[in-house]
Amino acid sequence: MQADLIATRALVQAGALTAARAMDDSMRLAQASAAAHAFVSERFEAERERLHHTETAHLPLAGLAVSVKDLFDVAGEVTTAGSLALQDAPAATSDAPAVARLRAAGGSIVGRTHMVEFAFSGIGTNPHFPTPAAFDYRFGPLPGAARVPGGSSSGAAVSVASGACYAALGSDTGGSIRIPATFNGIVGFKSTARLVPTTGAVPLSTTLDTACAMTRSVRDAIVVHEVLAARRVTRSAAPLSAWRLAVPTHTFLDGLDGTVSTAFQRTLDLLRQAGAQIESIDLPETGELGPMQAQGSLAAAESYAWHRPVLARHAEQYDTRVRSRIERGAAMSAADYIHLQHARQAWISRMEARVAGFDALLSPTVAIVPPLLSDVVPGEARDAAFFQANALVLRNTSVVNMLDGCALSLPCHVQGELPVGLMVWHAAGRDDAVLNVGQRIEELLQKQ
Repeated sequence: MQADLIATRALVQAGALTAARAMDDSMRLAQASAAAHAFVSERFEAERERLHHTETAHLPLAGLAVSVKDLFDVAGEVTTAGSLALQDAPAATSDAPAVARLRAAGGSIVGRTHMVEFAFSGIGTNPHFPTPAAFDYRFGPLPGAARVPGGSSSGAAVSVASGACYAALGSDTGGSIRIPATFNGIVGFKSTARLVPTTGAVPLSTTLDTACAMTRSVRDAIVVHEVLAARRVTRSAAPLSAWRLAVPTHTFLDGLDGTVSTAFQRTLDLLRQAGAQIESIDLPETGELGPMQAQGSLAAAESYAWHRPVLARHAEQYDTRVRSRIERGAAMSAADYIHLQHARQAWISRMEARVAGFDALLSPTVAIVPPLLSDVVPGEARDAAFFQANALVLRNTSVVNMLDGCALSLPCHVQGELPVGLMVWHAAGRDDAVLNVGQRIEELLQKQ
């Protein structure tokens, strides 16, 4: 297991390691089998050369390798969003704000990462490009046949889990940071959406999109979030016993895979033994989301509005699984869309009232372990299995997006188990509590 950003930064600042030498290590790992297909383009050599002439040790990211999902503009590069339909688009004239902030903080932007076409899936496959396999950051290759990396920020997760990068910029609209973080045994933090600008990123849902990152640890997640959001997280040294936590039983615990159920229950037992106050609560409001979106989702309506002119020219170049979901937005009327927005705001108000008395809520990030890649790779014969798995992997995480909330996923499995994530979450603006609770939980789990 590679050291995290904070530990490596300390070595650089102490003069025990240079950023250029750290880049050599990152480049070596990017070329190893664990990172295969994680990048759609890379510039490790150029960044290593730049570091020989640039002082970065004093900056928050200290010159360490950072990847960027192929959704964000990087000056001089074409943003294809994992699609063939945008390959002939002009190169970006400037960095997206999120990229610019990472660069200004000393992050070395080493490449663009594989993603689900137009970010519209939680599985991670893309018929246009080879799909990277999930890789467990702490315990190495997953046993047996290749498993999906999670999506849509698939290559981003693998770039961190494989050791090639210390952080990866991605996006989360329904779970696209937290799902791949779970499947690769790393940390993913979805902040309150409005804290980080999404300008310069190809949109999926302008209402739900969040620009955020994956890292090797929760403490790294705090540092990278501070860079992306241009703000300071209020740290707390309060022990686990000082936080009031809740486990919602409605929806989140339904139909869990056995490995997920075991890991989640074991984690709750450990937290209680450490003095955590954990209360089980029912949140029947989560059952309202399906009927609320019966006429279509925000992602369908808002993505169709953006894609309509592109579809008119290049529909045949789209992944059929992605195109079918985008095109559902064409059937939504303006009244349907406005009604859904109003219904969502009323639902958020009810949910916030129900969870207001807690510092954070705990749930499995994903209900299942990563599916076998062979079961869901593109192909009509596997479409049913794909859509069933996609619904399951998105179920828990998407609740937080509809809530306009914030959520952290951190690994809670042990060696010999397939990757499982613990989701620590709350409503909008509760980011600091979620991060502080998550750090206390991570410290406890690392002692096991």
